[in-house]
Amino acid sequence: MNKTIYEKLMKKCILLAKKGIGKTEPNPYVGAIIYDEEKKEILSFGYHQKYGEAHAEVNAIKNLKESPKNKTLIVNLEPCSHWGKTPPCADLIIKSGIKRVVIGMTDPNPIVKNNGIKKLKDANIEVINGVLENECKKLNKVFIKNMLHKKPYIMLKTATTLDGKIATPNLNSKWITNEISRKEVQKLRSEYCAIMTGSNTILKDNPRLNVRIKNKKNPIRIIFDPNNKIPLNEEINVFKNDKTKIILINNSKIKTKENIEQINFTNFNDLFKELYNKGIYSIMVESGAGLNSILLKENEIDEINQFIAPKIFGCGLDFVKNFDIKNVNECVKLKDINIKRFNDDILINAFVEKDL
Repeated sequence: MNKTIYEKLMKKCILLAKKGIGKTEPNPYVGAIIYDEEKKEILSFGYHQKYGEAHAEVNAIKNLKESPKNKTLIVNLEPCSHWGKTPPCADLIIKSGIKRVVIGMTDPNPIVKNNGIKKLKDANIEVINGVLENECKKLNKVFIKNMLHKKPYIMLKTATTLDGKIATPNLNSKWITNEISRKEVQKLRSEYCAIMTGSNTILKDNPRLNVRIKNKKNPIRIIFDPNNKIPLNEEINVFKNDKTKIILINNSKIKTKENIEQINFTNFNDLFKELYNKGIYSIMVESGAGLNSILLKENEIDEINQFIAPKIFGCGLDFVKNFDIKNVNECVKLKDINIKRFNDDILINAFVEKDL
């Protein structure tokens, strides 16, 4: 079988899996295809649609109009081998008579890792692993971070001028980027469990921190306010009664309301572990230089999306500050750079290099 065909089919699995974004957490995004190698034809497909419901492999087999015997299953993540909310997919695959399973990546969950593959091989099913592995890992970056570190995946989003400014000296920042870029930001927000910002951003910009896309749920709002700067009143947009949950970090002034929770912490590692335990699996940071810089210095940022507009201020507020770097080797290093254009704006997407 031509490896290129498996890669093409795996790309289709990834596209299928993306349909579950925002609906399957804390489960991974998974798509599956059943392929007839003799006819060179896709027979059926499925994806994991919602947490607690059938997995992608189950849906692909269920959608098949003929016997799966001697067919090939392509799936972007190793089939599960244990009972959870649903039965083990590996058992169903074995029972179905499928002869070959093509996998994108091994499951990072210690309960599953290599066990699903072993089960299939022990049943004399041919297993091909690692097809488009990097693409599959990027798709499930949140799940991988969750499984390996029991912490949320954290993405920093910023919008700057060409010279790295997020506002003029008098704090004017609307709008640096164009409308198309801002729509993309709304899409990004809809993919994360929570948005995190600092008190200065709340007071200067008074953002709503919501998702302005029809039928998309607002993410939880996490606000870092160690100096008790934010007043609890309806003039502050995030406190307007839309029932979105708010988590106030290190604020001792505001009394708890129905949708407001308070957390105090002494270090970010413990904070993020606590947020993970509360069911927050991914966080998008939209803040100013203060919080951005702290999280980068603490090595808590996993990914950066920087929108850059073709403008130069020559002065104003930076999106990071006070790193006190004296040697080039001390800088924050980025990898896997991807660049997109939104008319005249540019989006640089990159992942932070870390010693894991």
